[in-house]
Amino acid sequence: MEHLITPDSKALFIYRKILYSLLALGIVAVMASLYYTMWSSVPSTIMVKAGVDQKLDFKVPASGALYREAVEASGNSGQSLSKEQSLYIDFDKVVTVRANQVDQYKLQLKLFGVIPLKDVDVEVIQDVRLKPAGIPIGIYVKTKGVLVVGIGEFEGENGKKYNPAKYILQTGDYILEINDQEINTKKELINIINHSDGQEMVFQVQRKDTIIEVKAKPEQNRNGEYKMGIWVRDNAQGVGTMTYINENGSFGALGHGINDIDTSTLMSLAKGTLYHTEIIGITRGSVGTPGELTGFIEYDDENIMGDITANTTRGIFGVCTQETAISTNGEYLPLGLKQEIEVGPAQILCSLGEETKTYDVNIIEINMENSNINRGIVLEITDPELLSVTGGIVQGMSGSPIIQNGKLVGAVTHVLVQDPAKGYGIFIENMLEAAE
Repeated sequence: MEHLITPDSKALFIYRKILYSLLALGIVAVMASLYYTMWSSVPSTIMVKAGVDQKLDFKVPASGALYREAVEASGNSGQSLSKEQSLYIDFDKVVTVRANQVDQYKLQLKLFGVIPLKDVDVEVIQDVRLKPAGIPIGIYVKTKGVLVVGIGEFEGENGKKYNPAKYILQTGDYILEINDQEINTKKELINIINHSDGQEMVFQVQRKDTIIEVKAKPEQNRNGEYKMGIWVRDNAQGVGTMTYINENGSFGALGHGINDIDTSTLMSLAKGTLYHTEIIGITRGSVGTPGELTGFIEYDDENIMGDITANTTRGIFGVCTQETAISTNGEYLPLGLKQEIEVGPAQILCSLGEETKTYDVNIIEINMENSNINRGIVLEITDPELLSVTGGIVQGMSGSPIIQNGKLVGAVTHVLVQDPAKGYGIFIENMLEAAE
């Protein structure tokens, strides 16, 4: 007897095939989601404090060998790495580790001891103590070279349009030298271009991480002045909050870098100074509109609080004056590393114009592996007084230290624009890494 394939049976076969395919895709998606969840539950870098028992409780069915990468001599051929195994770690349970000295280790984790999960760097750091500051600071930074923030055309004496910098210079470039003459200020740049007599000039430029040389010829504008058709900036000012002072008088602040307002690039720092600032106004935040602390800054030597030596994506760092270090109130607190932070109540320290005070917040999320390092902590303002005055987190509060269980765990970095009561913070350990 012949088996006939009817249109109905053919449709049923296709339908079942689609169902099985969707089922298979669903299973793969669920497994991929579970794998990613477990992958992101363990940070790629785990820091532990030297001389301190450290509990690691990641609740992940993963285990692996913790080892030090030791360098050994390899005859006349140079050096080679050998794995010096230390111990076996199983994160399916609460693990207590202790290291007696600063060191670095590797941990190769596998799910259920079989499926590769990730390689983890384990760094043993000094058990330092930091004084949470929470004080408002006036910031002045001078760029290294002169920053190009815009390029455009202008009208010459003959009525023609000129754009000498087009396709030669780029927004975000730092002009370091012109014809081997160092450029430090806008005034110097304008002066040397105006006295060029229209001759071709060699510009030494820092473009991202590369130093290059380009050539361009200025043109005269309607007033007979030689121009390149560029808008430039050589400094930036603002108000923020100091996060901590260490026992050596060094500070960390902001929890994020100082970016140029037009190009959004991290400003290349030549030098910078902290000044005393007085909060004279508060713009309350609302949904879709960030609030702001307005500060009054007097840029004179008597008001200097310290020198800024580094502008990084994780904050600004430098050295306080002795007066600032001594006059800042508060006790030195131990570090709270990311694995010690808990979802739940915490406090931030900041000033709204009078004394520096602590305000209640709630940590609602801890992102061990956020690709944006400035958003490892998600927090919500719960303090009625702070909500009443500011509406939540406002500009100028960046750097406010986050304290939980008597430990300094991080700093406020950003507000969630659509919900000003919520915002983000950076782990204090990430700030300390950049400060080194």
